[in-house]
Amino acid sequence: MQSFLLLQCIMRGGILTFHGSYLEMIFLLLIMGFSIYLSFPIIFHRNLTARSSVLLVSFAVGILVFLMGDIFSDVSTVIYPSGSYIANGWLSITFFLSVALIFALLYLIENRRKSAGKPGAYIPGKVALIVANGMGLQNLTEGLVFGADYAVGLTGVFLVILVGFTLQNFTEGFPIVSPYLGRERPKVALLAGFYFIGGFPTIIGGMIGYSYSSALFEVLFDGLAIGAILYVIIPMLRTLFRQADTGYLQKLLYIGMVLGFLAGFAVNAV
Repeated sequence: MQSFLLLQCIMRGGILTFHGSYLEMIFLLLIMGFSIYLSFPIIFHRNLTARSSVLLVSFAVGILVFLMGDIFSDVSTVIYPSGSYIANGWLSITFFLSVALIFALLYLIENRRKSAGKPGAYIPGKVALIVANGMGLQNLTEGLVFGADYAVGLTGVFLVILVGFTLQNFTEGFPIVSPYLGRERPKVALLAGFYFIGGFPTIIGGMIGYSYSSALFEVLFDGLAIGAILYVIIPMLRTLFRQADTGYLQKLLYIGMVLGFLAGFAVNAV
């Protein structure tokens, strides 16, 4: 009943006299962050055929490609001051180092077995964890921006947040699942943990952004998100091209990637 009353208050313009706008923001952040779980049941469907697996994983790759472009479009407005073609030096260095460092760190983590004389292998859980961290970093920056905007009077956006961010986080949850498609099913608790890693930073980012706004934070975490997503696309593509060993499956790979990219754009435009 209290949740219903809170929902009514927000939909009527954010009037909540006994707790204030901070509680309203937390409620919206919870919707934004944990809507990632809407894609949770996909992995527990029946076993997928090779064709379905190639199509769905390539769809996820297309979403990730779009997310990289979308994140960079956001961070570029911070690095390049309004109306200027000259980048901010410190912010540019921060972005460069954050992308390079997270990429190098993930490479070292994935290849430590190779350095020990053990052959490397595609491990779905490891890839899913890297994807989840990339999504989490990206959602952290979204939370930072949303919290900062909300602190200066962002109101009356309940429906936009509910629809837009719910759809976006639904698509972000799918790449986390994709390493398991056509392979073994993960344990429910493990997949729930990956989704938590991807979605919960939205709430943390919003709480920080509401109290403290920093261009440096935004650039840092956007760079980390881009580096993580860029790295995880590599093993996903490697597996896709290995699976798509026939002309028909290769066509599905291309179709899935462009559909994923367009789906990311369509959801972001909501």
